[in-house]
Amino acid sequence: MTALLQPGGSRRWRKSSRSAVTLLVLLCTLYANPTQAAPELPRDHLKRAKIFLAAGDYRRAFEACQREVEQAPSAESYVYLTYVYHAIDGYLEHLAKADRWVAVEQLYLNLATGDVRDLVDPPDVLARIAKEIIQGSVRQQSDVTAAMAARLDQAVVERLWKQQTVWRTARPESWWFGIPEGWAW
Repeated sequence: MTALLQPGGSRRWRKSSRSAVTLLVLLCTLYANPTQAAPELPRDHLKRAKIFLAAGDYRRAFEACQREVEQAPSAESYVYLTYVYHAIDGYLEHLAKADRWVAVEQLYLNLATGDVRDLVDPPDVLARIAKEIIQGSVRQQSDVTAAMAARLDQAVVERLWKQQTVWRTARPESWWFGIPEGWAW
């Protein structure tokens, strides 16, 4: 109080109160928007998707690529998601041609389940019906995501699809279990 009565005391009070207000605003901003204060975590969705594809766990590969689209939307991420749809379709077609209907049922279960409730109430469906359901859906969805990728960057889409075409040609019986070598997953 005596500082306020001395010459220049009022200015010191105003200066310190401005500093306090500035500090308070900064703290409120950090607490109101904590994402600015926290460093961005590295994304590993594509690395995980690559492992899921190798294991034949197409549901998790799809989910990982979908998270990549949500967190980093780009032509590349949409192409990668489209590729997973194509991998499901290719694997399904391979199983059907080889008359491996039990494996088709297993693929259906992999895509349709993922919750503990499914253990007590499993989704039953005939393998040939499952094939038609899955194939129709993945073909439709791959068309949608491919169009989204093309809207973002047509040149990138063309480059990536050339790479996957070479990959598929080199591995006609197993391309759906992996990704093209040029893709940095």
